[in-house]
Amino acid sequence: MSVPKFTTLGCRLNAYETEAMKALAEEAGVGDAVIINTCAVTQEAVRKARQEIRRLRRENPDARVIVTGCAAQIDPESFAAMDEVDAVIGNSEKMSPETWKGLRSDFIGDTEKVQVNDIMSVTETAGHLIDGFGTRSRAYVQVQNGCDHRCTFCIIPYGRGNSRSVPAGVVVDQIKRLVQKGFNEVVLTGVDLTSWGADLPGTPRLGDLVMRILRLTDVPRLRISSIDSIEADENLMLAIATEPRLMPHLHLSLQHGDDLILKRMKRRHLRDDAIRFTEEARRLRPDITFGADIIAGFPTETEAHFENSLKLVEDCHLTWLHVFPYSSRPGTPAAKIPNKVNGTIIKERAARLREAGDVAVQRHLAAQQGVTHRVLMEAPDMGRTEQFTEVTMTMPQAEGAIVTATITGQSGQRLVA
Repeated sequence: MSVPKFTTLGCRLNAYETEAMKALAEEAGVGDAVIINTCAVTQEAVRKARQEIRRLRRENPDARVIVTGCAAQIDPESFAAMDEVDAVIGNSEKMSPETWKGLRSDFIGDTEKVQVNDIMSVTETAGHLIDGFGTRSRAYVQVQNGCDHRCTFCIIPYGRGNSRSVPAGVVVDQIKRLVQKGFNEVVLTGVDLTSWGADLPGTPRLGDLVMRILRLTDVPRLRISSIDSIEADENLMLAIATEPRLMPHLHLSLQHGDDLILKRMKRRHLRDDAIRFTEEARRLRPDITFGADIIAGFPTETEAHFENSLKLVEDCHLTWLHVFPYSSRPGTPAAKIPNKVNGTIIKERAARLREAGDVAVQRHLAAQQGVTHRVLMEAPDMGRTEQFTEVTMTMPQAEGAIVTATITGQSGQRLVA
């Protein structure tokens, strides 16, 4: 029997869930099918999803085309109306074994073309146990899904639902299993990671989970994928300060550097909060590096507002930038805000932010010359430092191993050792 093909668009969590779906589809005996796990973070992401669906249908004329993910969850009927699509399943349904049993080609019974329920009614997130993906060195563990916040630019809560947490015991057991399989690094992932625990008994915080993982498992390296710095709790800061196995790299959901724009985005922090957090984290862990998401060209953004975002790169000592040119997303409050920024200006501002990010990366790389790092090998000739900086190795190393290496130079945005 043929094996279903999967295509993933969007975030790391989608990629994680695709791996879980592969196991569910295989167990259910789903045969000749193409599954597209879509993203809805921007209108461009939705356009790309439709483009990918049409391409995959052309390349697989006899397969069933099944669409899932955030774009399918938010607007299932429009995907169901595409001639290329045979079935649309929601973000909750895609994690159900029963859904995949109903998608077998020999299934006898009624299967609706659209299987998408109200995501806001979902109250639990199962710990989908997969054996890691990407490389043999690093595994990802989903500990949280959904988001309770309603930033004015963001459609994702309508695709993911409200925040749900995987219980700590389930997370610890999974990490123990991954360590036994030889993974030297585990990354905690979620939609709004710092909200972990709010729906669990006793309302533990993300820092409690991190400390528990480090206390109860032998994982050599624990990494946090992305956090909202305003929600960083006392135990998380304690772990940053005292736990060498917690990697000194945090990706921050900052979005902007101007207080007025942050308020219009309905963010919960101000500029000074972000600066204060990064200063405190650097005081506790001097070798820490920061990545950040920043949006350029949000409605009403003036040049002065934008300059505050540009200055944030220096003020927060940011190194790795994810720059998003703002695009209006139907269904979000921001789409209704007047005084849109001209598209050419948005592109120009995004380019200036990226240039600032490139300067920051080069400064970081230059500071590593002669420094000895512990490098996790993702391939025989490439690994990453604890700060997540890529390193090209002149001598091949065992994939998955953690090796000690002294930096001798740099090439592009990589170090050389």
